[in-house]
Amino acid sequence: MSHKAHVPIGPYHPLQEEPEFYKLVVDGEKVVDVDVRIGYNHRGIEKISESKNFDQSIFIVERICGICSSSHPIACVQAIEDIADIPVPERALYIRSINQELERIHSHLLWLGLAGHFLGYNTVFMWAWKYRELICDIMETVTGNRQNYAMHKVGGVRRDIEREHVSYILTRLDEFLKQLDMLKGAVLDDPVIHARLKGVGVLTKEAAIDYATLGPVARASGVDIDVRRDHPYAAYDKIKWNVITREEGDVFAKTVVRILEMYESASIIRQCLDKMPQGPIDSNPKDIPAGEGIGLAEAPRGECFHYIKSDGTNSPTRHKIRAPTYMNFPTFKETVIGETISDATIILAGIDPCYCCTERMLIVDTKDKIFMNVEELIRLSQEATARIKEKMGIK
Repeated sequence: MSHKAHVPIGPYHPLQEEPEFYKLVVDGEKVVDVDVRIGYNHRGIEKISESKNFDQSIFIVERICGICSSSHPIACVQAIEDIADIPVPERALYIRSINQELERIHSHLLWLGLAGHFLGYNTVFMWAWKYRELICDIMETVTGNRQNYAMHKVGGVRRDIEREHVSYILTRLDEFLKQLDMLKGAVLDDPVIHARLKGVGVLTKEAAIDYATLGPVARASGVDIDVRRDHPYAAYDKIKWNVITREEGDVFAKTVVRILEMYESASIIRQCLDKMPQGPIDSNPKDIPAGEGIGLAEAPRGECFHYIKSDGTNSPTRHKIRAPTYMNFPTFKETVIGETISDATIILAGIDPCYCCTERMLIVDTKDKIFMNVEELIRLSQEATARIKEKMGIK
């Protein structure tokens, strides 16, 4: 006899870093369906950007996500550079790559720690976050900030990497790689991890292609894509590195891809420091003409896409952003159905979702063609809050 029940997760849950709601439909311990609701985290970044000048927009998109605060700005500045065909000095291109790869290591370590926490393997959580400090130290030295780096600008970068910082960066990288070797062994050689992750949440190559998945999620299913190689930017076409792929498509494969990508990132940083030429770091462009441009970057989660339209003034007239989670998130329904309740959170974590990056909201009534503006949304929110307070007896 079937006994279906609903198991709600969220919108606020100790295992989810950001607000989102999932209603699992379960038959015993087995997940037979899932209803996903997002939209709890909208901040109107695109509209805010359109009210700022081009330089201010870069700082705005940097705050979409603390873990992608290099990826969004670099995609943004490349979109603006695309409008005006703005040249970027070669030294600045290498610095952009260094910044991107430091962020990738930082993001993958953060994910690895959280994945360990979701499994109850808190030793991995504490190790990963402890060794992430080595990368944050490098970021602080290079950019002045551990997050929100304020590094990229149209036509180049805002800060140079000083000669005296190179030896410090390399020393810290050596120290980090020793710890990464230990982490790799702790995760990839542990039979319990194998039992918990292998064969769990499988996304086939065909499904990955059908869903147009991106980044490590796609590469773990055998889809050999990477913006850094397929649409080269910064200095990625000037150095040697490998795109990491796996064929299994399960959560274990996603873990392997992210761990091995950190080794590639360290190699990229070393090569950039070695090959980086002397010279200016900024071409100092003055005006942005009317036109349209796109910018792509391989964020830690996959392709980050920015579209910007200019009317020849000092502000974008349209700024559209598509983050990788927007494309990867629908695969959750593909991978969680048929699995057990206990695996649902780690399958979701395998996507490495970022709702700050993803959330976009516009309410449309197709019958009456009603579009809700910011003021109306605020009014609805305030009315809903008042109803909840009245129901709870709060004055």
